[in-house]
Amino acid sequence: MSTQTFLLPDVGEGLTEAEIVTWRVGPGDDVAVNDVIVEIETAKSLVELPSPFTGTVGELLAAEGDTVAVGAPIITITDASAADTTIGRSEHGAPPEAPAEGDGAVLVGYGTGGQVSSRRRKPAVSPDERVAASVGVVAKPPIRKLARDLGVDLAAVTPSGPAGEVTREDVMGHASQASVFRNIQTPEWGEVREESIPVGGAAVSAPAPAADPDREETIAVKGVRKATSSAMVQSAYSAPHVSVWTDVDATRTMELVKRLKASPDFADIRISPLLIFSRAVIWAARRTPMVNAAWVDGPDGAEIRMRRYVNLGIAAATPRGLLVPNIKDAQDLSMRDLARALEKLTLTARDGKTTPADQQNGTITITNIGVFGMDAGTPIINPGEAGIVAMGTIRQKPWVVDGEVRPRFVTTVSGSFDHRVIDGDGMSRFIADVASILEEPALLLD
Repeated sequence: MSTQTFLLPDVGEGLTEAEIVTWRVGPGDDVAVNDVIVEIETAKSLVELPSPFTGTVGELLAAEGDTVAVGAPIITITDASAADTTIGRSEHGAPPEAPAEGDGAVLVGYGTGGQVSSRRRKPAVSPDERVAASVGVVAKPPIRKLARDLGVDLAAVTPSGPAGEVTREDVMGHASQASVFRNIQTPEWGEVREESIPVGGAAVSAPAPAADPDREETIAVKGVRKATSSAMVQSAYSAPHVSVWTDVDATRTMELVKRLKASPDFADIRISPLLIFSRAVIWAARRTPMVNAAWVDGPDGAEIRMRRYVNLGIAAATPRGLLVPNIKDAQDLSMRDLARALEKLTLTARDGKTTPADQQNGTITITNIGVFGMDAGTPIINPGEAGIVAMGTIRQKPWVVDGEVRPRFVTTVSGSFDHRVIDGDGMSRFIADVASILEEPALLLD
């Protein structure tokens, strides 16, 4: 009998560390090659790691919640028919060569294609999930995972699926409603009404005091939050941000959205004003290409890199944190294809399945702060880009039309730009172009 050790691999994104989120196996479990054994959270996404071995799980070398360096051992698997093996990284830090097909050890992401076992172990479930299952809740595994991430009790959700199953929309709707009621509950203040803090003497550096567990909560900064904070600080202190904004009558945009929803060509696609806004940003970027450029510090000095394509980033608030996946070559997509891409991007982000590749090489980003009821903002530019555009909430307001005050759907278009790349006139022209499309979408036919 031999012991085989699996080291945490670099999953193809320059990974240096990852958090162990969920073990799918435990000591004594039998596993086959390519059975999912663990979920890890990298700086950008949630990744399922398959087993490179067939055998019996010996020891879990990292606990759920631990942050593990690439190349560190995470699990041992015993196999009476194999020699001692370590898979993950070589002593020099490089991914290992793929095992030969004939030995059956073909690790997804490392080896070549071949016949491998398709058997999957069922994920370990919590006591709460067992209770939910015992009362007959019908829901697919991805829906159960979404509910778990959002803190939704499936037993409390009213199913709307044709077979009586809980759907993604049921879970999202329940989570949204629950968040509203949670906001109504105001936490109690402590019994101490006032506190005096001595002031005086020279300022000295001191370690932060330990948190009071009865009054404070400490949240470790890691995973997506760690990557986001690092990127935002880098952007804020390297690119000189300038923000501009304007109000716009979006009534005709709302009329177009209504017509698209009623069109048979869009019957199976979710349509929202974000679709028109996205088309407007793509159109306006073609007219002012500097907003789609990037400042690059190279070995021979700085340069501005012009892009003749649009990889349109959409900032997405997900259960795992802020992600910015992008739609590659969005300028080539029809209205229907763009709508389909936006829908897929949104659903994938909500499920925590956005891949690192989906988040790389963006050229300009949209953030839809309107879904949170916000009118405008000064968003921080995504690193590697020169502009980010925000769409505010669309609501009816009094608006002057032909000398008369009428109720119209009004929104605010705002954006932040890297002043090293683009000047004020370009920023203003770009925002004005986006606003003109929202005011008159027929301009997209030009």
